[in-house]
Parts: sequence; structure tokens; C-alpha cells
Amino acid sequence: MAKNILITGGAGFVGSHLADALLAAGHHVRILDNLTGQVHRNGIPEYLADGAEFIQGDVRDSAAMRRALAGIEIVFHMAAAVGVGQSMYEIEHYMGTNTQGTAVLLQQLLDRRCRVEKLVLASSMSIYGEGKYLCVPCGSVSPQLRTVDQLRLKQWEPNCPACGKALTPIPTDESKPLQCSSIYALSKKDQEEMCLLFGRTYGLPAVALRYFNIYGTRQALSNPYTGVAAIFASRFMNGNPPLIFEDGAQLRDFVSVEDVVRANLLAMESSEADGMALNIASGEPISIREVAAELARAMESEIVAELTQKYRAGDVRHCFADISAARKFLGYTPQVRFADGVKDLVGWLCLQQPQDRAAEAVAQLSEFGLTA
Repeated sequence: MAKNILITGGAGFVGSHLADALLAAGHHVRILDNLTGQVHRNGIPEYLADGAEFIQGDVRDSAAMRRALAGIEIVFHMAAAVGVGQSMYEIEHYMGTNTQGTAVLLQQLLDRRCRVEKLVLASSMSIYGEGKYLCVPCGSVSPQLRTVDQLRLKQWEPNCPACGKALTPIPTDESKPLQCSSIYALSKKDQEEMCLLFGRTYGLPAVALRYFNIYGTRQALSNPYTGVAAIFASRFMNGNPPLIFEDGAQLRDFVSVEDVVRANLLAMESSEADGMALNIASGEPISIREVAAELARAMESEIVAELTQKYRAGDVRHCFADISAARKFLGYTPQVRFADGVKDLVGWLCLQQPQDRAAEAVAQLSEFGLTA
């Protein structure tokens, strides 16, 4: 049955792919997006589906949100300021857009007469901070963030908080205590807790999807705070080596935007995950150094990534996902292997002309003492 669906931030990377999938399934799609210049340098992106209704407006604007919600049955809340490093020196912007913008959405949902049937939120793995680890003597542990003194000494790996021994990273599940290491992470935690609390209080089925590192077509290649795969690709395409912090051995979980869209559709259609926060990822760890190497192979580039041996405030050492809960409650199974997804990404990249602004981003972080 066709639904009237709102996607906040629907002109962006994930939101636009979701809009395509919803339209293909026969739904009516409305997009609310402010077309922020850092992401949309040329206004409305050419990839935005013609079949979607578009409202240009900010999520912090109550009037714009009220117009966007008129007649809507399902809400996908994707709108957010994104970027760990940038959030540490644009605090007002990140908290305003993410936390206050979500407050405006929830207030308008409460005030309007026609009830929404489902709210699906784009949450983030950043709220975990460090991932889970195994200590042979102590068992499963969740260490604190690495200290600045430790990072300055280039002691990249965290140690067991109980016995001080070396740790082995293991998959992070949803039971891990949350540990925000950046303003961005804190704002995403706010979004998640607000939406789930609102859902419990007012009987609105709400689901928070904790995305890990998403990659794919339509990432903002000239945005220096976009996903690391897009940043590395922009460097390669401009004849420059990707800049990798620390030693490049840090483990992450890269998930295709196609799998993320699939997870959103499942969350909309199923009631099994209502009221829950679930990891959406590939379930396969990969090092940042391997990501750069995979991209180089796919782009047939002989450029070798540069290991800077520098740290960045807010970064964690290892975090990759346990996706067993998403499998159980959503029926979610990732279908795109990283090597295959990168080939699709590279095919799209060949049609783009990205600006390489990675050095600019590092300079801004250095100016505020956030990298060394």
C-alpha cells in the first residue's frame, strides 16, 4: 500500500538513494533539505529524483517542518550536520542542527493532528566511542578513550582498564555502553535518545539505525568531512596520496549505501524492531590502510597512501559491528561486499570532478589543536 513519506535531509547521500527506492516501490515521497553549501555546492543535485516533492528548508525552522509534515504517514529523519573533526570547532552548528533540529521535528509531530505511523532515525556508530575488546585474563571490556599523552607517544592501541594488558578488538554489539568522543557523536546520541523516548511516551513506533561507515555513489566528494572512502578517492583523482592518521591499522566497518537503504525499508515495513536501536553495517572489519589499498587497486592508481603518524581528537582505535540483532529483528543481511561496492563507486567517480580539500580540513583541525 502506497504511503506518504517524508525524508528530512533527502537530497543528501543516503536520503536520495532512499528516495529512489521508495519511489520505485510506489510510495509518495517528500524531501525537506536546506541544501547546505558544504555538501550541495550547486544547489539541487542533478541526481535527485524527479518524482519526489522537494521543499527547501531547515529542520530548525518550525514553519518549514510543519509544511513538510502535512499529510505524512512515515518519517525518515536523515537530516544532520556530519563530521567528527569539524564538530569539535563548530559546536553551535552541530548541536543546533542535530539536537535542536530533532527537537523541532518531535515538537511538530506532537502538535499536529494526524498521527505518523513510523519514525526511522539515522543514528551513528560514533556514539559507541571505542569498540568492544577482549582481554584474555579479564574477558570482554570497554576501555576508555585513549589519553592525549598516550597518543602523543604514538601508543595507538588501548590497554585493558583492569589489568593493563594488550587487548584484541571484537565486534561491537548494541549492549556496549555509549561513550561519545566528539560533539558530533553527542548530538547523534541526543537524536537517538530523543526519538526513542518520544516513541515510548506517545506510542509512536520508532527505530534508530546506527550506521557504521557508509560508502557509495553520491557522496559529497568535495566536502572534506565526508566519508573516508570518498576523501581518499578525491585524493587519488587529484594525484595526491590519501592522508591516513595514526598507523592505518585501525579497524572500521564499511557498509554499502545499498545495504543501508535496504535496512531502512525493512525498518519501515517491520514492527519487530520498534523501540530499538540497531547496528547497520557489513559485519566485516577492514583497516583504514586496506581501504586505501582497495581503492587504489580499483582506480588503477600507483599512488601509495601516506601514513601521517598523527592523531586526531575524537578518533577511536577500533570499532566494527556485530549485526546479529539487525539480522534477528529486521531480517537484515548485507549483500554488497566491499571489493564489489568499491568498483561501483569508482565507476561513478570517473564521471565526477572532485576538489581535493583534505589538506584544508587538516589545517583547520590543527588551528584548533585537534590534531598533532
